[in-house]
Amino acid sequence: MLERLDTVAAMRIATWNVNSLRSRADQVLPWLLARDIDVALLQETKCGDEAFPFDQLTDLGYASAHHGVNHWNGVAIISRLGLDDVTRGFVTKPEFDEPRLIAATCGGVRCWSVYVPNGRAIENPHFGYKLTWLDQLAAELRSQDAPGRASLAAGDFNVGMTDLDFYDAKRWKNKKHATDEERAGVQGIMDLGFTDLARAEYPNDPMFTWWNYVGTQFAKDKGLRIDLALGSATVAAQIDDVWVDRHARDPLVVHPAKPSDHAPLIIDLG
Repeated sequence: MLERLDTVAAMRIATWNVNSLRSRADQVLPWLLARDIDVALLQETKCGDEAFPFDQLTDLGYASAHHGVNHWNGVAIISRLGLDDVTRGFVTKPEFDEPRLIAATCGGVRCWSVYVPNGRAIENPHFGYKLTWLDQLAAELRSQDAPGRASLAAGDFNVGMTDLDFYDAKRWKNKKHATDEERAGVQGIMDLGFTDLARAEYPNDPMFTWWNYVGTQFAKDKGLRIDLALGSATVAAQIDDVWVDRHARDPLVVHPAKPSDHAPLIIDLG
């Protein structure tokens, strides 16, 4: 498929698994302004619409769309550049849904906020569900002609694509997040015409986005890179920078509140 020669305006897009917006709205909302975020793709909001801060975001100048139920999963898109054509779940297979996928067009970019199932353990039936979910995401993006326009599928993919994405690759070998099957699922999306934007910009930097709460994992930088931003050729051609906002994960910075176990991944389009 030939890439249309579209361009989009300069903007800053972030993806962040906030590990409960109900618990961290007082961190996330000021962060949007402090980091001058144009579009935020959130995962694991862990709330229904009744607890989502629509009004507060409107007061800050953001439109927002949310797909969440009670205290499980939940995804959202927050934008000050427009929020059009919102879809929740899989358009191509609506019956195959948890609140793990939401899409909208923001500033000319079709954005998907993605929260891939964790998989639990390789021997667990949920692991097979994870692989099926990744295949369905690829089918969704293909059906929406995502590779042929300005598109970004970003979020918590719960997959590290290479050994560089793990602080101790030997420890994670043949475990969830690092199996050939999971990597093939993400690769199937990339094969449509998507680029792993962070890895393309920084091929030798671990770019970790998640650290366990246990002990001093963050202080020792024992992390994983499992949050990905996959951009179509149009988006990849306009990358100015891709970076991890480690301050938002640092317990010494966020203190006395507890941060999410994920850090935001920020994509600057120039």
